[in-house]
Amino acid sequence: MKNTYGISKLEKRNYKWIYLFLLPSLLVFFIFYLQPILTVFYTSLTKWDGFNAPVFIGFKNYIDMFHNEAFRISLRNILLWSVIAGTLHVGFGVLVAFILYQKPKGWKFTRAVFMIPNVISAAAWAMIYRFIFNDDMGVLNNAIRKIYPDFHVQWFYESPYAFWAVTFTWLFYSVIVTLVVLNDLMAIPEELTEAAKVDGATGWQITRRIHLPLCRNAIGTGVICSITARVAMYEQIALTTAGGPGDDTMNLPIILVKSIQDMKYGYANANGVIMFLLGLIILYIVNRAFRMNESVY
Repeated sequence: MKNTYGISKLEKRNYKWIYLFLLPSLLVFFIFYLQPILTVFYTSLTKWDGFNAPVFIGFKNYIDMFHNEAFRISLRNILLWSVIAGTLHVGFGVLVAFILYQKPKGWKFTRAVFMIPNVISAAAWAMIYRFIFNDDMGVLNNAIRKIYPDFHVQWFYESPYAFWAVTFTWLFYSVIVTLVVLNDLMAIPEELTEAAKVDGATGWQITRRIHLPLCRNAIGTGVICSITARVAMYEQIALTTAGGPGDDTMNLPIILVKSIQDMKYGYANANGVIMFLLGLIILYIVNRAFRMNESVY
């Protein structure tokens, strides 16, 4: 027998079991996620050295943060890196996915070669690029000096080159985007493509009118992952420029770690709150832009 909402008593009993199985996940969330998040929010409003009890000081950490030139530069850098990540980085990953989907000759070898650099840690790549961009022994400068013998640039230590040198340490390594989009492409029913071909659609029209719209959620997921990775980017900067020259490559994780080293845990957590809020804003904007809550079929 069903009530006015069409839910039977049996279904209600089943819901109890569902809640029971959800309980461990909820406990893990509250203990390891929600409680630390609330702690970060509270301590961001305090003066805290990590040893003594936090002293409530209101929004002073946030006021000091927005008066800090390095913080304002880091916000500018994050904005620019986010634009580059959401366009060039994701665009390159999507392009590779569509090429692999066509299965050209040697596509399996290309896929394997494309994935190899992406399984290397960000810290290792940062160290590799330190040698690639080295002025004395680096491959790049030595190749340029074949044409311009007097060429000398310390890419990671001179402005404005440092920003772009850091950018190149991650720009073309978008295997996550490629794999997510390629998975969606392979899930598209062949009947849709065949019907479009029968109607006289060209390859470009099929890609633009069928494949791209049906991969909307996958591309949106790639944009979220890419931009949030830029917000949390640490190794590539810490092991190359350390935020310099000056504050040219400064970002929030570098400020956060330096604050912890200076025993300013409250100020560090204020930076953590800003990073958390930026992640939520990015998630909201991308969800709305790509209509990720709507079905693609």
